[in-house]
Amino acid sequence: MSRLPAVDSGPYAPPAPARELTVVSADGARLHVELHGPEFGPAVVLAHGWTCSTAFWAAQIRDLAADHRVIAYDQRGHGRSPAHPACSADALADDLEAVLEATLAPGEQAVIAGHSMGGMTVMAASGRAAFRAHAAAVLLCSTGSSQLVAAATVVPLRAGRVRTWLTRRILGSRAPLGPVTPLARRVLKYGTMGPGSDRHMIEACARIVHACPRRIRHSWSRVLDLLDLDHAVRELDVPTAVIVGTADRLTPPAQARALCEALPRCTGFTELSGIGHMTPVEAPEPVTATIRELVTTHIQVVSEESA
Repeated sequence: MSRLPAVDSGPYAPPAPARELTVVSADGARLHVELHGPEFGPAVVLAHGWTCSTAFWAAQIRDLAADHRVIAYDQRGHGRSPAHPACSADALADDLEAVLEATLAPGEQAVIAGHSMGGMTVMAASGRAAFRAHAAAVLLCSTGSSQLVAAATVVPLRAGRVRTWLTRRILGSRAPLGPVTPLARRVLKYGTMGPGSDRHMIEACARIVHACPRRIRHSWSRVLDLLDLDHAVRELDVPTAVIVGTADRLTPPAQARALCEALPRCTGFTELSGIGHMTPVEAPEPVTATIRELVTTHIQVVSEESA
């Protein structure tokens, strides 16, 4: 399936990067990386979720790039990063490490924000040397560490084997998503967004998700089905904020609460009323504000102490 363009106007249109580069991961996977904002601003690294791309962070990039150096990258096989046969949590961690090492100076720290699979990327990298060297603080946005299929409430049935089986079949489907039609928008909204999402938000998310090739969508769905990063959450020993929408059907609030209980240094838990899984698009202001707060609290304080 051809990759559809993102929306080209409004707050969800991806801003043009100041610079682009290709970063090569440990196993040779090539990653598309975008740099936005002033060269010497405090650094923010953005990792998007399953079936998405850097375009998913358009609202955050547009705001933060005014006074931050924003680094956004496409996960392997997503956006403008070519597909690679290796699909695993370790591969995601390798990729984040490679991006950090390629874009940050030795000793430079950043706030790292991950949405959904991007949050899982952060968890998977928690024990890595490059992550520990460069992570000042973390935002985990609409994500979970294990039992993702069993916990999802996309299928409106009581939790159990039948719901888990049906959810696995839906999320792991090999069927093409096809064009972005009114029906496709309604399905996407039901599964991933809150009831109050406006048409601009739905259109932006639909274009991004439908642009993901179906074989990539299927390959990563299998990884997410078997994911178990509970141990990695306990190793994420940096200040970490957690955000979730109360209407999130893919990683429901119970998943976020479990993260908060397991994290060594959870600095805040925010439940956004009526918001679904696509929090950076559905609720751009609180997501961006949390990133800014983490930068102010944890990057500037560190700089002053080391001066």
